[in-house]
Amino acid sequence: MFSLRPVLLIAIVLCLLASVGPATLWGQRPGGVAQAEGSPSVISKFIARLPKPVKDRDYYDDGRPDPLKVELGRLLFFDKLLSGNRNISCASCHHSLTDTGDGLSLPVGEGGRGLGITRDTGSGLDAIHERVPRNAPPVFNLGAREFHRMFHDGRLEVDPSQPSGFISPAGDDFPEGLDNVLAAQAMFPVTSPAEMAGQGNENEISQAAALGDLPLLWELLAQRLRANDTYVELFIQTFPDINAREDITYVHAANAIGAFESSAWRADQSPFDRFLRGDRQAMSVRARKGMHLFYGKAGCVACHNGSFQTDHEFYAVCMPQIGPGKGDGATGHEDFGREQATGNEADRFKFRTPTLRNVALTGPWGHVGAFNDLRDMVLHQLDTVESMQSYDRYQVVLPYREDLAAIDFQVLNDPDLVSDIVEANELKPRRLSKKEVDLLMEFMYALTDPNSIDIRRDTPMAVPSGLPLAE
Repeated sequence: MFSLRPVLLIAIVLCLLASVGPATLWGQRPGGVAQAEGSPSVISKFIARLPKPVKDRDYYDDGRPDPLKVELGRLLFFDKLLSGNRNISCASCHHSLTDTGDGLSLPVGEGGRGLGITRDTGSGLDAIHERVPRNAPPVFNLGAREFHRMFHDGRLEVDPSQPSGFISPAGDDFPEGLDNVLAAQAMFPVTSPAEMAGQGNENEISQAAALGDLPLLWELLAQRLRANDTYVELFIQTFPDINAREDITYVHAANAIGAFESSAWRADQSPFDRFLRGDRQAMSVRARKGMHLFYGKAGCVACHNGSFQTDHEFYAVCMPQIGPGKGDGATGHEDFGREQATGNEADRFKFRTPTLRNVALTGPWGHVGAFNDLRDMVLHQLDTVESMQSYDRYQVVLPYREDLAAIDFQVLNDPDLVSDIVEANELKPRRLSKKEVDLLMEFMYALTDPNSIDIRRDTPMAVPSGLPLAE
């Protein structure tokens, strides 16, 4: 893999312009409209907006994690042993058969059955109590070092001043020894009653979750791993500081899961990546024109900048609110976003800028999966207020259950609550023609790594616990 520094890249482009002209670079016929925008000085400024090509060193372990750790993490990721009732795994909501998500607007967590868009809400006493309140985010490229915050509200982030190295919902109870923020993220889904722990007194894990005793919860999960001879052997082989089953902690498990996610779901071979590395034919003419819009007139680069098209910051973009919410507001069905993490009212309704790598694979889009069509998501960003006012609720992808449906649109049914979301909006409208939107979409598709289209290889045939991989 070779890369070009931005200065060298500009020089090459300018040489290309001298020989073939700016119109050829952007796929325009001589004399076309865009030719006037393609002077060397303008092109130089445009090229300067493009990110640097992604390299191995941009990832943890310089892109070469320990294969033993990766394989152990793969097994743990798909093993339901890590859930309170042994009925759900990390993969249930982030599966390799559903592009590291679940295909739903909001996940169906502990108690549900099935996979992807066919997953139901369960039945009888085992049925889910509520939908998981936020969309299951894709995992692609989260092993890149620049992803220093996790979750839609960024409530987990790197902070070297903390004993654990992180600011997290666990506060002072968060353990030391985690390899990175991606591994740290793996500590939390197992603690959520709706996601993996279970409800109330259903099991010892759910009881610890109900008490808020996270150290006990993680210890109970470690005890399950210590009781499995296959896992004990794998942990001893993988970690130098484990010599006997008693040495296994859930921190080791989280580090292995993070290594698997980082290795398996790295995605930096898209046409756009190849273009940045010097292959000028990697993207179609239409995709290159869309790139010009993305980094120019459309203004997407204002937030979706950097190597992975995200500035990792938080913005209020008038996103429709569906589902049970996060306990905010008078009804408890609102979600104040970043304010939940900071306590600052100025952060209300702000959510993290998502990476756009593999974006064509990872719908529904938005922090509650409000948009099931990528073009509609793009159109929303171009005119957020108009999009909110004309929002089509039928694109929500949720398994129906009458009691859950009764609250799914409680916020959208309240004009005052909708008005609050609209007033917080930070995006000004930008006008693009239908043709320009078409071109912008071509660039969105050019962000897809072909190696990510089929990732069935990442699914194990069995896991050490012997629990089924599917219901």
